[in-house]
Amino acid sequence: MNARRTTPVTEPAWQVGLVWVGFPVLGAAVLWGVQAIADWVVSLPWAPFRGPFRLVASIPEPQATLGSLGLGVLVGLVVAFLAAAERLSVEVADEAVVLKRGGDERALDRTRISGVFLDGKKLVVLGLGTEELARESSDLPTAELADAFQRHGYPWLPEDPYRDEYRRWVEDMPGVPPAANALLRARAKALKKGETEDVAQLRTELARIGVVVREEGKRQFWRLSQQGEQD
Repeated sequence: MNARRTTPVTEPAWQVGLVWVGFPVLGAAVLWGVQAIADWVVSLPWAPFRGPFRLVASIPEPQATLGSLGLGVLVGLVVAFLAAAERLSVEVADEAVVLKRGGDERALDRTRISGVFLDGKKLVVLGLGTEELARESSDLPTAELADAFQRHGYPWLPEDPYRDEYRRWVEDMPGVPPAANALLRARAKALKKGETEDVAQLRTELARIGVVVREEGKRQFWRLSQQGEQD
């Protein structure tokens, strides 16, 4: 550890390397396969997308093979770059936790944190009022995360201590704060459309009125934090 007693947790080097190598190789293989079957697809009168396949089949060799391999590698590198931008890293220190993803960085003060746990692939940081300060998708090693937080004195929990308090959200169900129904309704639509940025923003808005939300697939489950219970 450095002078600030900071413990970083990142994805293993082999896992990062696999992404940077695997996606380009996969991209090259897929596009080479498309190029290789183009003539056969064009010969089938019932096959869909015959126009694009006819265009591919019209490219002479070796340009067709070299082009498909090169384009596949390029596409794979783009996907690997996007994956790198979404990769979470964590820095745990005695006084704070810093969550980094792409160019974004969030610092959570130690005095606000009551516990940390993993909910499947989600790293969850709980606040003093039972609210969630963070819920971040993560492929970080569980053992390294647990060791880092425990080393700096944070309560590492085996599971969500409030899991039994969640109820599945149904529109206009009793007990949901009036303002939350509209937000949950909008969030349900965003989940259905895969609009991840809106999903995250609406989670933040719900937290401000004391509602904690998590999802299983497209289904939403909610509970009240202590702030919401007092309101």
